[in-house]
Amino acid sequence: MNTAKLWKKGILLLMLILLAFAPFTSLEKSQPVNASTETTQDQSLAEKLTSILTNNSLNGTTTGVSVRKADTGELLYSFYGDHRLHPASNMKILTTVAALKKLGPDYQFSTEVLTDGRVRGNVLQGNLYLKGKGDPTLLKEDLDQMAAKLKSLGIKQINGNLIGDDSWYDDVRLSQDLNWSDEPFYTGAQVSALTLSPNEDYDAGTIIVDVLPGKSVGDKPIVTLTPQTEYVEIVNKAETVKKDHSKTISIEREHGSNRIFITGAIPLEGSSSRSWVSIWEPTGYAVDVFKKSLEENNITIIGRGRATVGKVPANATLLTERKSMPLHELLIPFMKLSNNGHGETLAKEMGRAVYDEGSWDEGLRVMKEVLGNYGVNTSTLLLRDGSGMSHKNLIPSNELSQLLFAIQTEDWYPAFEKSLPVAGNTERLVGGTLRSRMLNTAAANNVLAKTGSLTGVSSLSGYVTTKDGHKLAFSIIVNNYLGASSTITKIEDQIAIALAEHELE
Repeated sequence: MNTAKLWKKGILLLMLILLAFAPFTSLEKSQPVNASTETTQDQSLAEKLTSILTNNSLNGTTTGVSVRKADTGELLYSFYGDHRLHPASNMKILTTVAALKKLGPDYQFSTEVLTDGRVRGNVLQGNLYLKGKGDPTLLKEDLDQMAAKLKSLGIKQINGNLIGDDSWYDDVRLSQDLNWSDEPFYTGAQVSALTLSPNEDYDAGTIIVDVLPGKSVGDKPIVTLTPQTEYVEIVNKAETVKKDHSKTISIEREHGSNRIFITGAIPLEGSSSRSWVSIWEPTGYAVDVFKKSLEENNITIIGRGRATVGKVPANATLLTERKSMPLHELLIPFMKLSNNGHGETLAKEMGRAVYDEGSWDEGLRVMKEVLGNYGVNTSTLLLRDGSGMSHKNLIPSNELSQLLFAIQTEDWYPAFEKSLPVAGNTERLVGGTLRSRMLNTAAANNVLAKTGSLTGVSSLSGYVTTKDGHKLAFSIIVNNYLGASSTITKIEDQIAIALAEHELE
């Protein structure tokens, strides 16, 4: 065979190879993709956003951006908008929408005190039950008020057991994909139908541990608990050191127990260290603190009575009850502060309310059904929890922006919008997780959006009004980034600011 023929065959083979691999050639990242027949191509907007998305910090990431007109749902811009991505705490948008739809903005949780006995004289002859129905806002002061109510009924002694009932939900405490490393901390607190929050941030199932320096060098630091309880054991291995020493205090609960280890050094006269530590089996924690509330009201358990966990019998009598704040108020700490425990509790509560089973499976079933009613393509979603802590949740940014558009006609929509963090508003329960972002820009006090953050994941989805008065719904989800999260949030902020400064007409 001559050289010319070999050369022609070589060219033909090369062309066949190129054709074979052509379908797998990736699109340049600087090119907006997923434009569909419903998309109005605003070239100036596309140029602005695509320019931001060419930032080298996004190399190696998968980034989805979706922008819609809020009044029509028209898709203005989509950059990998149909790619399924991990939403992090943007998952809380889905949970909130489903809860408002199925439970209603005025929905309240309750906690009950019941007995299977009778009051004779000043003695309750029988067991006293504390029954939880999911309230994540229950505080020590609420238990104090219920104890005071029992005192007003003339009860001074209980000849029986003090029993906590958490059967309103199932006994699965942790969502299926929660990381082991999150479990000792408030971000991974266990979910129980009977639980307790240490303060008005309402991190249910946690206790606040404060560590202060001792009086002298070499002393053990002083450790205080809020609320005070013997349900946990403090193992203090830390030391007070000289004033010029650095602080190295660590506060961490041992997995599988309520032993909390304090290690490291704290300088003399230095600042305290504080941590919200999750409780192992929080039902018993609530019962223990309620026992203290009873004692503080001079109500004592006599005989062989003890504090334990069980179930209220069908013939029990209600003695007193505590109702939580309504859902529309609960959404403020939930969404503004991105409270994971609230997300998981709401998921279980929806399962209980709709399918009579307080479980993640039934709660996520409810959520998926609700989302489908808003034009969200549920076949492209994977829902694994209510908070967004799972690295297996999947949702495209186009579906998130669709949901944000579709819910605006609901009568509870103002409560949803009010729950979103406000960019650049420094008031903690207004600006929330956006209070230090986009300050002194066109987006400040304009962008209303939920943040999200996990290792390698950052998200921002919500609403913004353009310079010429058009409201937009947008969703930004970044996955698989390396390096500082602040670099990615700055890119998200640049997109939001560009939308705020844009003129559609």
